[in-house]
Amino acid sequence: MRENLKIYMNSGKNEFIMKQLEKFNLDQLKVVNNSVAMAEELVSNFYKMSEAQWLHRRYDVKTLIDLCPDETTNGHFAQIVRYKGQLKDTSLSSSTYDFYKICLQDHSILAALKQSPGMELFPFILYIVAHELIHIVRFSKFIQSFDASCKEKTAEEKRVHGKTREILSSVKVAGLTDVLKFYNKWHMPFDGLRNG
Repeated sequence: MRENLKIYMNSGKNEFIMKQLEKFNLDQLKVVNNSVAMAEELVSNFYKMSEAQWLHRRYDVKTLIDLCPDETTNGHFAQIVRYKGQLKDTSLSSSTYDFYKICLQDHSILAALKQSPGMELFPFILYIVAHELIHIVRFSKFIQSFDASCKEKTAEEKRVHGKTREILSSVKVAGLTDVLKFYNKWHMPFDGLRNG
């Protein structure tokens, strides 16, 4: 499976030592799990996807403790890694499917929280995971290509930030307003980018 990996958003080589990166503690992991569950529910409801249509077994969310060096990056709060999966006991290439891993970057998230007084872990993870799930829905529905050009990826980031804001704007979560302010730059128009 490793040879088929593709990374969406990784902007450089991972030349840092993972052991030295700050990881979520047990209390923070509980908050992360609750945020992930809420993000899954919100995105599923937004796209009106039934339990059968939802992306179960087509993605996973992992934190730094469970990531390998190829799945770790500096500068992003999360990245999506695409693997080719294959159903057990099948050898036909038609039985392969895309499996996405949302790789949360604990060290980057915790650093941002330290630098942004007032921002809290739960709403920040809620935003990040909802955002990444929207990407996966769009990849899975062929709305956006995983292998898009850099320019198209930037335009897609703007679109997905807009969808994330749309989904979360009606949610009552303590601290979410600070997170939405943090991401305001993605809500403003970018020169030359279409908003489709």
